[in-house]
Amino acid sequence: MAEYPIIENTKFEPDDEYIPVPEPEPGPPAWMDGSLRIGIHTSISGSYLNALESARKLGANALQIFSASPRMWQLANVKIPEMDAKAFRARREELGLGPLVIHANYLINLAAGQPMLRTRSIQAFHEELVRGRDLGADFVVVHPGSRGEMGIEQAISTIVESVKAAARRVPLGKMRVLIENTAGMGTAVGSRLEEVAAILYGLNRAGRSEGRSLLGDADGRPLQFGACLDTAHLFAAGYDIKSEAGLERTIEEIDRILGLENVPVFHANDSKIPLGGRVDRHENIGRGKIGPDAFERMLKHSRLGSAAPEGLPGRAFLLETPIDHPGDDRKNVAKLWELAGVEGPAGEKGFSMLTTAMKKMMERKGKRASSRHLPAAKRKKK
Repeated sequence: MAEYPIIENTKFEPDDEYIPVPEPEPGPPAWMDGSLRIGIHTSISGSYLNALESARKLGANALQIFSASPRMWQLANVKIPEMDAKAFRARREELGLGPLVIHANYLINLAAGQPMLRTRSIQAFHEELVRGRDLGADFVVVHPGSRGEMGIEQAISTIVESVKAAARRVPLGKMRVLIENTAGMGTAVGSRLEEVAAILYGLNRAGRSEGRSLLGDADGRPLQFGACLDTAHLFAAGYDIKSEAGLERTIEEIDRILGLENVPVFHANDSKIPLGGRVDRHENIGRGKIGPDAFERMLKHSRLGSAAPEGLPGRAFLLETPIDHPGDDRKNVAKLWELAGVEGPAGEKGFSMLTTAMKKMMERKGKRASSRHLPAAKRKKK
């Protein structure tokens, strides 16, 4: 056996000491690369995977979906089998689609004064958050609700407490909740930017002084709660985004009241209703009261984009436009890319979420289709 000499006074340099290296934090997702993100609300009918394939075939690089039927209360928790959720997350990554936005059930009223409706709304929104987390969603969008005879301040307080209750025991991770502005119909909360800001301030509780700093993180990190602004709702609520000067004023108001960095998603919808009409009626891009020139200005505006230094990486423009005829969905996506002056992903020629057979069926039932109103996934009762 070989003998090794004993070396006395062995000296170790500081660099020789083993120091565990922490795992590097994952970088931002691919869809936050500064490229323009244009998407559409796609149907989950048949399978969650179908929504991803529809977005791809329509030439979109982002999408919004419902996580369950949007117009009925679930009799039991609608859970997504882990195998289905895993397949969805994997396929989405393959396609490079993002962000993924989930729109909450329309029946949810977070401002409800009636105890039973408020309890049901909190439970339903809680389940939306759970499904959003399982699917790997980036954002969950919810309408604030209707206040009925309640005062606006009390309604905002009720909304804040409802969201907090729904989010309790749900590890949101990087998923963010976005409060959507409203058109101002009836007693709906959120038609004024100040109302949306008050809700976000109550949720984030990160205020320092006044103005947009109330919604800002001291280190510049995005907060857990932000805003989704719908162009048709803004217009119907009285914000002039049609004229060049009006758009500039509105952008300044958004930045002053909410902070543009807290608005990662815009619902891009033209409006059947004139400025200040306070009614929520979406129209195809360029055919409504807002018009194509206004959408071109919005899509090309450096402060509303997703490119540095003025834009917000990953900001998306998502369509919720009508589908009166097969192909309207594809045309609306193509129109946004055209108005933005950017060549979007190649879609599949002739594809539409509304087939001729489906159109005839809906005509017999007297229904009008839209990218949000196509059938949701059918589920077997256990």
